[in-house]
Amino acid sequence: MSEYVASVVWSRQAEELFIDNKYSRGHLWQFDGGATIAASSSPHIVPLPYSVAESVDPEEAFIASLSSCHMLFFLSIAAKNKFIVDSYQDDAVGLMQRASDGRMSMTQVTLKPCVKFAENEQPSAEQLEEMHHQAHELCFIANSVKTHIVIEIVGA
Repeated sequence: MSEYVASVVWSRQAEELFIDNKYSRGHLWQFDGGATIAASSSPHIVPLPYSVAESVDPEEAFIASLSSCHMLFFLSIAAKNKFIVDSYQDDAVGLMQRASDGRMSMTQVTLKPCVKFAENEQPSAEQLEEMHHQAHELCFIANSVKTHIVIEIVGA
């Protein structure tokens, strides 16, 4: 078993009444390795200026977490299969809508991995698909959510 910790820190600004619902949703995410990330609600949820468009919102972080987990397993699988990966990019997209139970939910995340391999290390389409399938099956984050996850492999 492993335990992970993240601190979320927010403070009301002196000029904010708060009970009028006109307060900044900007806050910080702090991680044990020392990284601090500026975070906020999404401007799609809470309008500007009460959200901070430049900050990461929980919905973006959710998508990035799924994508990152998938990528890390994919890279490990590729290395074990002796394929040299030069680069990996995923322009993942999440879809927020009402789920069948009527609650708003991230119902689908589409991963769009584009993997570039070393010139002489090209896997077949079947091998590439299988490595992505294995990465999806192993991803801790994907295994933890009810969101439908689609993988659309993008050509290099």
